[in-house]
Amino acid sequence: MTATAVLPAGTRVAIFFRMLAIQGAWNYETLVGNGIGFCMEPALRRLPGGPHGEAYRAALARQSQYFNAHPYMAAVAVGALARAELEGVEPARIERFRTAMCGPLGSVGDRLMWASWLPFCALVALLTFALGAGAAGTVLTFLISYNAGHVAMRIWGMNVGWREGLKVASALANPVLRHGPLHIARAGALVAGVALPLVVQRLVGGGRIVQGEILAAVLVGGFLVTRRQGRVEAWKWSLGVLALFALYSVLR
Repeated sequence: MTATAVLPAGTRVAIFFRMLAIQGAWNYETLVGNGIGFCMEPALRRLPGGPHGEAYRAALARQSQYFNAHPYMAAVAVGALARAELEGVEPARIERFRTAMCGPLGSVGDRLMWASWLPFCALVALLTFALGAGAAGTVLTFLISYNAGHVAMRIWGMNVGWREGLKVASALANPVLRHGPLHIARAGALVAGVALPLVVQRLVGGGRIVQGEILAAVLVGGFLVTRRQGRVEAWKWSLGVLALFALYSVLR
């Protein structure tokens, strides 16, 4: 292994923007493997011989193989693997590391982002609707809050991966990753408890006919949630409800 490599700011920026398209070449054979190679390519240009050298071609081919992880948490692997390649870690060790990181990065990302952060942002947007926001305000609230979370996750992941290298597994014990989903779920329950009564009040107003329609919708929704429990992820329910209220604010 060579001395610790240096990753210029320009290369970091290029990697970050490529990570926004990490699923652009997703397929059933390599999943996000092509995306990992695509994201790392700016760093691999710094290998001996440059982009026309044998080391560059071998590393790019190695990093474009099968890889399965959450697309946001994959930034951790991108940073760690980029450092390993530039420091000359033996290929067999790199491949073992890639295989070992798939499971942890997938499970941590799913719990933190899909099951926690996305529903929470949808509920916050729903609260803005309840407080009088229109369709544009409701959608913008969701987009801004959700994108702020995943952008921060990608930046943190790339930085911690590069800093720790192949020892990055210890970073997955970060309190935010371990306890974040629980705290976000509690915050989401609080927001839901405040938002839902206000939403019903805004929708129902003083009309009994509308009140009956709302009650029927709640009963049907409760039945569907009960029947589909464990089959449909929470983020799908949250986005569905958010879309319905945004549509209502447009048609009203």
